[in-house]
Amino acid sequence: MHREIKAFLETWEGKSQQIRDSFVWLKDHLAAKDSLLYTFKARPGVSYSLRVKHMLQQSRELFVIMDVIDDDPESRWLSVCFYPDMITDPEERGNMIPLGLLGEDGYCFDYDEWDEEFLRYLETRLDEAHEKAAKEAG
Repeated sequence: MHREIKAFLETWEGKSQQIRDSFVWLKDHLAAKDSLLYTFKARPGVSYSLRVKHMLQQSRELFVIMDVIDDDPESRWLSVCFYPDMITDPEERGNMIPLGLLGEDGYCFDYDEWDEEFLRYLETRLDEAHEKAAKEAG
């Protein structure tokens, strides 16, 4: 695991431990996949971003960004964002964010309380995006 991510998780304080656990759940789901590159950007007071790219991707810098929104450490929440053409959202749980993902349209899911069913839904979106990213070579 990336040293910065580990340090971030070890110093997580406040009442939002279920959000921490959810972030770890999704991070661990990704860690079980091959050929991924991770970038972690810490902006205390704003967000902590885990950006994940498939090694075969050439046209985009990532296939998912998982932000821990840190405007209030006592009530952190997750924003899990994808490119709209890389996932489906059959239950319409996400929101289109124009130009919200590295200057392109993003499709984001806000997650603010423990919900195992929603985590499994997000796992499926991660799987979809990972599969599309693996096919993006060239």
